[in-house]
Amino acid sequence: MSTIEIKQVTNHKELVQFVQFYYDLYRGNNCAVPYLYRDEIMTLRQDKNPSFECCEACYFMAFRDGKMVGRVAAIINRRANERWNCHQVRFGWFDFIDDIAVSSALLQAVEKWGQSKGMTEIAGPLGFIDTDREGMLVDGFDQLSTMYVNYNYPYYPQHMEQMQGFKKDNDYVEMKVKVPEVVPEKFSKITEMVRKRYGLRVHKFTRKELIDEGWGYKIFDLLNATYKDLYGFSQLSDHQINKLVNDYIKIADLNLVTGIMDGDKLVGFGITFPSFSEAMQKTHDGRFLPFGWWHMLKVLKWHKTPLVDLLLIGVLPEYRSKGANALIFDDLIRWFQRYHFEWAITGPQMESNEGVLSQWQYLEATPYRRHRCYRKML
Repeated sequence: MSTIEIKQVTNHKELVQFVQFYYDLYRGNNCAVPYLYRDEIMTLRQDKNPSFECCEACYFMAFRDGKMVGRVAAIINRRANERWNCHQVRFGWFDFIDDIAVSSALLQAVEKWGQSKGMTEIAGPLGFIDTDREGMLVDGFDQLSTMYVNYNYPYYPQHMEQMQGFKKDNDYVEMKVKVPEVVPEKFSKITEMVRKRYGLRVHKFTRKELIDEGWGYKIFDLLNATYKDLYGFSQLSDHQINKLVNDYIKIADLNLVTGIMDGDKLVGFGITFPSFSEAMQKTHDGRFLPFGWWHMLKVLKWHKTPLVDLLLIGVLPEYRSKGANALIFDDLIRWFQRYHFEWAITGPQMESNEGVLSQWQYLEATPYRRHRCYRKML
């Protein structure tokens, strides 16, 4: 067997090669969904991603006989390490051919780099921040993926199980939820009670409110408060929030964004998007040109998809027991019905978060995919 060469990305040309590897590895796979090419490049560029104000990263590519056979990103999030009192190097963007010599060599490169920076453990797959893709797919390989989660071949977790020292650290579960023809009576009753007893109300934002009046910022500031105790989370800075507002809020269908207000105070939110999965599969490696923009526009403007993605939902802890979540779902379900969505796909939810998982009990919901993060002490 020929030798595996590990090479560090040092310039833009090599970064393009690093990003392109995923598209080449999964071309023709019916379940994999290409990620937006421009977003991948911008996320990995230090001069474009505000996460580098609290992170540092190094990217490695694996070659055999001159052919690229794998890639991995090594990331240190200093803010997260301080929050969780650890010295952790993360691995992400981890893709490779079915050869454990390749996957092992890549993770060894991350470990060595992390140790040179004083890190004492390695964990992943993780991104720079919590809104990046997290976890390795371990169940649901035959289900259509999304732009927002990692998709990988079944041999990935098989490799992880063979590597000494790596153990399961956290699992995320995604649910597939049937959009009901009628809003469940339980939601309707809770919604009416919440409005009368607590005075909470649904608010549909205008673009001006979100962009010019700062409510987009307030949504992600609320995310900081509601996600602060979740696995690996690091607080979002002003620059990171501004990027999220630009990436999500500026293009969102605002009928699919719901705010929950207590007087003038934002206490909960839900951000959903029509699924771009099938549209992305019709692009050329996640690029809008030449015709990818048309397939994306049909989904964004005319909702030409049976699926809707539940991207982010957050409610302040003191308002969860008051039924604020029911207000969000009551409103969104009605819009899903108007747009003729048939199924809603949740974002990754920690398997240990019983409060979040229990909210689907009043709907027809089944586990759809499972992602796993691994950890190893160095």
